[in-house]
Amino acid sequence: MAVVSELTYYPIKGCAGTSAGEAVLTPAGLAHDRSFMVVSEQGVFRTQRRDPRMALIRPGVSADGERLTLRAPGTETLRLRVDTSGERRPVDLFGTGYLGIDQGEAAAEWLSQVLGGSSRLVRVPPEHHRVTSGSTPGTAGYADSSALLVLSRSTLGLLDGKLAARGAGPLPMNRFRPNIVVDGWEEPHTEDRAHRVGIGETEIGHAKLAIRCAVTMVEQETGRKAGPEPLRTLATYRRAARGGVAFGSRFAVIRPGKISVGDVVRVTSWGAPEL
Repeated sequence: MAVVSELTYYPIKGCAGTSAGEAVLTPAGLAHDRSFMVVSEQGVFRTQRRDPRMALIRPGVSADGERLTLRAPGTETLRLRVDTSGERRPVDLFGTGYLGIDQGEAAAEWLSQVLGGSSRLVRVPPEHHRVTSGSTPGTAGYADSSALLVLSRSTLGLLDGKLAARGAGPLPMNRFRPNIVVDGWEEPHTEDRAHRVGIGETEIGHAKLAIRCAVTMVEQETGRKAGPEPLRTLATYRRAARGGVAFGSRFAVIRPGKISVGDVVRVTSWGAPEL
């Protein structure tokens, strides 16, 4: 029997995640997931690809979403009241323009100090109506391309076995920054074939394979790049037809509701993998 073994949401895109025993699944993903984003003065989003120290920033958001706490090693904790009605500023996410609500000078100064470069913090505005692509369309905050990233333990287990064969050590699940981790799917990459899935009172639909980038080479505990793994090994068996290497799958939300660790994962529709 397959069950949810981990739930993680990432309040600030590119920063550390928050583990949860239960969460509300909204149309845009787990509540508070990627609802904030760090951008340059020009509005271009910051990412661990270029700023691996973002992994050291540990945001905490209150259940009602009204307060945000920012922590990082060697830096004083910053506590903010979230602005949901202030000035909108243009932001750029992979070349697509959106709007964000600027969270003020204190957040900008704190992030600029930690990251060593001029930065600002923005929040998804209430009127944000982004449409995500894939075989199941949906919406999302500032997530890369879909509301949810799903990864199974068997998928990571297969990779760890291949890494061991090359003399490399196993990798922690957080290298891949999933929202939902599934335990009990014996066949690796089952998430690629599970096209309609029920979890608790929710339902999600497969959108696309997750094409992985250099962020997977960043040690999330230290904020340092530790490549070339896992991309070197993934390239030997997970090359995607549309380019890059695939690991995990992205899903859109079909029916929102509450989701919990331990919930049974029910696949109600299967499809052929895209790889």
